[in-house]
Amino acid sequence: MNWKSISKLVGIIVLTAVVSILFFSPNLKPVYNKDITWMPLVKMINLGLDLEGGVHVVLQAEDTPESPVTDDAIKRVMAVINNRVNATGVAEPIIQQQGKDRIIVELAGIEDPDEAVNNMIKVAHLEFKTEDGRTVITGADLKDAVEATLPGTNEAQVNLTFTDAGAKKFAQITAANVNRHLGIYLDGQLLQNPRINEPIPNGQAQITGYSSLEEAHNIAILLRSGALPVKVDVIEKRSVGPMLGADSLAKSLKAAIVGIAAIFIFMAAYYRVPGLIANLALIIYTLIVLAVFAALNVTMTLPGIAGFLLSLGMAVDANIIIFERIKEELRNGKSLRAGIDAGFKRAFVTIVDSNVTTLLTAAVLFFLSTGPIKGFAVTLSVGILASMFTAVTLTRYMLQLTAGSKLATNTKLYGA
Repeated sequence: MNWKSISKLVGIIVLTAVVSILFFSPNLKPVYNKDITWMPLVKMINLGLDLEGGVHVVLQAEDTPESPVTDDAIKRVMAVINNRVNATGVAEPIIQQQGKDRIIVELAGIEDPDEAVNNMIKVAHLEFKTEDGRTVITGADLKDAVEATLPGTNEAQVNLTFTDAGAKKFAQITAANVNRHLGIYLDGQLLQNPRINEPIPNGQAQITGYSSLEEAHNIAILLRSGALPVKVDVIEKRSVGPMLGADSLAKSLKAAIVGIAAIFIFMAAYYRVPGLIANLALIIYTLIVLAVFAALNVTMTLPGIAGFLLSLGMAVDANIIIFERIKEELRNGKSLRAGIDAGFKRAFVTIVDSNVTTLLTAAVLFFLSTGPIKGFAVTLSVGILASMFTAVTLTRYMLQLTAGSKLATNTKLYGA
């Protein structure tokens, strides 16, 4: 017996058990469903509207003489709402245009539709403040804000145009505050803090220092939103339950438990020692994936759960490919250590090829899709990367420890 290898194996098992207890302790607070009082790690993962429910609001933009409804006006309203929702910490809100003059807003985890509407719909307030905190210009004085690039240098900037009245105020302010900062606040939050380099008498100003034209574009939208908010009415607001999640989540959890138990039994019965090690590696894989989800602040939806389960299946496939290669090597007469090394070496290319092609597919989905499909791509990618680590690195290390410990030296215990 090699007690050093045995102690390392026992250490991995004990550490996995301790972390699992901490992650799934029933004594911690309830998670996303009042009927489920376990999986505290999942509590740290945001749930989407289909799993948790929330608020559904439909806004109707109205024409006014001062601000007619245009496509640009709708985008400004959406930018303001998105800015407000992000400030409240709501994860991955759904804010989308419906037709030419309607906006749909769906917020997961919000229970009071009236409070959500009041916080979202109030008119954005844009202020320009001097360093002593005085409001010297408001959004009503700003006529337009447009992103552009400087000819020759391609440096991104935002060009501001003030109204006639605003231009007079701006000329006085810039003349009196050269080399000082002029804070731009949207709803009381500092949006920009540019420095005045010289007096600007013509009502045309430029803000520079952006890393990209996209960043300048986003700032320009927010500035225009504060200057010319289009009038909107709420035509529908209601709370929505976890319509997809209530039944689907319970069924999915039950199916996942049954499926995982079946996988564990099959792996242990068919592959024996490697199967038991694969089961331990799958537990570690699950802990890693859930921890990464929590760290990345992933919003979990049903498609996201599907991505996780799909990656779990791929992790099992990777182990099966490895173990079949090991069985072939052992049947060809190689020693246990040589068979394990050769089996992993032969399976490595196949596993990498399979996972890389799936990762490419997930990357395409992430960059070309939106909403839950993007979440599916994220969970699938995280799961694949974790499965490659556990299958190629962790499983191999534990199998080598087992072989080196002399606990199981008969090749039949490895399925040969």
